[in-house]
Amino acid sequence: MSRLTYDLKNTVAAFAVTVMFSLPAISQDTGLTGNGAENRLDTLYTELSQAEPAEAARIAADIALELSKSGSPAMDLLLRRGRAALDLGDLAAADGHFTALTDHAPGFSEGWHLRAVTRARMGLLGPALADLEHALTLEPRHFTALFSLGSLLEEMGQDELASRAYMEASKLHPHDPDILAARDRLGHVTGGTRL
Repeated sequence: MSRLTYDLKNTVAAFAVTVMFSLPAISQDTGLTGNGAENRLDTLYTELSQAEPAEAARIAADIALELSKSGSPAMDLLLRRGRAALDLGDLAAADGHFTALTDHAPGFSEGWHLRAVTRARMGLLGPALADLEHALTLEPRHFTALFSLGSLLEEMGQDELASRAYMEASKLHPHDPDILAARDRLGHVTGGTRL
């Protein structure tokens, strides 16, 4: 069995168990003291699920901001440096920053998600899937990570699993145009089911 097949099977299993069955129950441990960040995320996710299209983008941006808070200035610096390198296309540097981030803050879902994006761009699909598994285990409501998972699975020809990931992401962010387009594009895979 190839490493990619092994990683895909593990990721699919984790996706099914973690995301499908625990979506509303778990949120990431940001490392911040108290439950303020968790309560804020819970409130924002609830608002997003009920938002009008005009408000949804603002709420989604607030969620992204909350998810980017590691609780540590040093880890936030690694996140900023990794994002800057990724934006510049310096994938090796981005991977280095995100690897340091996941090593030092393993409970920070955004570090895992961005390392997955970096590794997918490097063509390291198995490691990217494994990183998405970590991100979604820590924060199953991370709709951007779900979209990334769907994109990666679609690229690998796993359209049914990709469609499920897109559908889960659209439950969380029902007005994101990229998520909706991807979900609709693969609607035929699930018999045209549209949420």
